[in-house]
Amino acid sequence: MHIYNSLSRTKEELRPIEPGHVKFYTCGPTVYNFAHIGNFRAYTFEDILRRVILYNGLRVTQVMNLTDIDDKTIRGAQETGVPLKSFTKPYIDAFFDDLKALNIQPAEHYPAATDHIPEMIALIAKLFERGLAYTSEDGSVYFSVDKLPGYGKLARLDRQNLRAGARVAQDEYEKESYGDFALWKAWDEGDGDVAWDSPWGRGRPGWHLECSAMSMHYLGETFDLHTGGIDNLFPHHENEIAQSEGATGKPFVTYWMHCAHLRVNGEKMSKSLGNFFTLRDLFEKGWSGREIRMVLINGHYRQPLNFTFDALEAARTALARIDECVGALEECAGGAAPADSVPAWAAEARDAFTAAVNDDLNIPEAFAALFALVRGSNSALRDSKLSAADAATLLALFDRMDSVLGVIRFGRAARTDAVPAEITALVEARAAARAAKEWAESDRLRDELAAKGWEVRDSKEGQKLKKL
Repeated sequence: MHIYNSLSRTKEELRPIEPGHVKFYTCGPTVYNFAHIGNFRAYTFEDILRRVILYNGLRVTQVMNLTDIDDKTIRGAQETGVPLKSFTKPYIDAFFDDLKALNIQPAEHYPAATDHIPEMIALIAKLFERGLAYTSEDGSVYFSVDKLPGYGKLARLDRQNLRAGARVAQDEYEKESYGDFALWKAWDEGDGDVAWDSPWGRGRPGWHLECSAMSMHYLGETFDLHTGGIDNLFPHHENEIAQSEGATGKPFVTYWMHCAHLRVNGEKMSKSLGNFFTLRDLFEKGWSGREIRMVLINGHYRQPLNFTFDALEAARTALARIDECVGALEECAGGAAPADSVPAWAAEARDAFTAAVNDDLNIPEAFAALFALVRGSNSALRDSKLSAADAATLLALFDRMDSVLGVIRFGRAARTDAVPAEITALVEARAAARAAKEWAESDRLRDELAAKGWEVRDSKEGQKLKKL
């Protein structure tokens, strides 16, 4: 498996430090609000990465942090008049619900910053010992970037043409900010009761410090992989490297991977433009987690992704095509054991899929291989050339591909038999509305069904219902 390393700017073979075991860290959400689809572009990319590592037979230990201490969370707690933990908990719970909705595999660890303050204080103490930290006039602690040779190697900063000596205290960094950054922020009135005692006075950790302390706590002083959005590369990841390597004297991370930005309808996502969406917004519009996931992953992670409703429609159509094929194979297989051999055309699709995912997570090419398997399977089904064992073999290949993609629904028969009474009532109400030519009510009921995860289609034989 080859991946693009942002540190070397080249594709490299993934070779874990511990043979057969990949350890990686993922920059997780700042839990001051519901995560939006731009955030989930990064989290689905990282899920694909995790799945491809597992696809190759390797073991994974993944850590994803929860940033519950920063300017935004503190401000939110102050505005609502509740303790910090009480303010962030609903957003943490919602985040885990969103991960499930998008079929994102859980990480092994989800550390919250508030639970690892001692590790952060210990890390700052090491930086003082190495002469890389200093206390400012207000009692805050800063990292001295000019005292660390090699600072800027990830972002490839031209330090000679940048102003040195500036201090960056705030959590809400500008991307181009350069200067000594805060390791520990002295308490002020705006922090309210969010503060901890330290050798340098009462205060709270800087954002960068949180990730270094938690990643090394769970993964060791040197580990394999660190991921995030391209906006994290500088200053966040650059500063993680500086304080981690400055404290340990060892390489921090072998491979860095970053995904590109997501745009909506060709524009940067913005509430003022009306193109800012959380998952909940899209669910209310009738889209399923599976459809959203397919759009988010069906582009190369290093290229900007344009999220549109046309793309969601295309995903819905494509998934229906896959579902029909898999459902027909299930009926043909009837629980049979897979055959001993794979048809040549299916083996070709399988090999193309493996080559694609192992070439820096080329998911568009992986989907092309999946649809080659769909076409071949449909052709064999039409020509009645499949035995039950052959059908079971093809299902096993679909399952193998889906271990990476995470979008296929299996067990169609079991699903269609179990329609909840509430859904049946809505379908019947819609039939009555259509009979009365109440088209607006019919459309409303269709949208309500979609929001509950069911698609209804009209045909000559009547309404056709399908679980999304």
